[in-house]
Amino acid sequence: MATDRVKIDNMAAEIMKGLDEYAKLTTSDLKSAVRQAGTNVKKDIQANAPKKTGAYSKSWSVKATKETSNSLELTVYSPKKYQLAHLLEFGHVKRGGGRTKAQPHIAPAEEAAIKQLESDIERALRS
Repeated sequence: MATDRVKIDNMAAEIMKGLDEYAKLTTSDLKSAVRQAGTNVKKDIQANAPKKTGAYSKSWSVKATKETSNSLELTVYSPKKYQLAHLLEFGHVKRGGGRTKAQPHIAPAEEAAIKQLESDIERALRS
C-alpha cells in the first residue's frame, strides 16, 4: 500500500514538472508573439499615418505597460502627438465650419495585429 502511494506521488510530481515546463515554454512563445504584434502595429501605423511633415508618423512607439511572469501587456502610443491621433483617426470640426475627412490608420493596424496574434498563438500552442 505504501509503495503504491509513493508511486502515485512520484507520478503526480512528474506530471506537475511536465506541466510547469510546458507553461514556461508557452509563456515565452506567447510573450514573443505579443512583442511582435506590438511592433507590427507600430510599423503599420507609421506606414499608413497621414504625412504632412512626417513628425506624426515618426512619433509612435511601443512600451511594456504590464509584465508578470506569465503575462505581457504592451501599449502602442504617440507620446508627442497624442492629441492629434484621435482627430486624424475620426475627423473633426473645422474652425470655419465643416468637417475634416477621417483618416483611419490606427484601427486597421490594430485589427490586423489581432488576427496575426491569434494565428501566432495558435501556431505556438500546436508546436
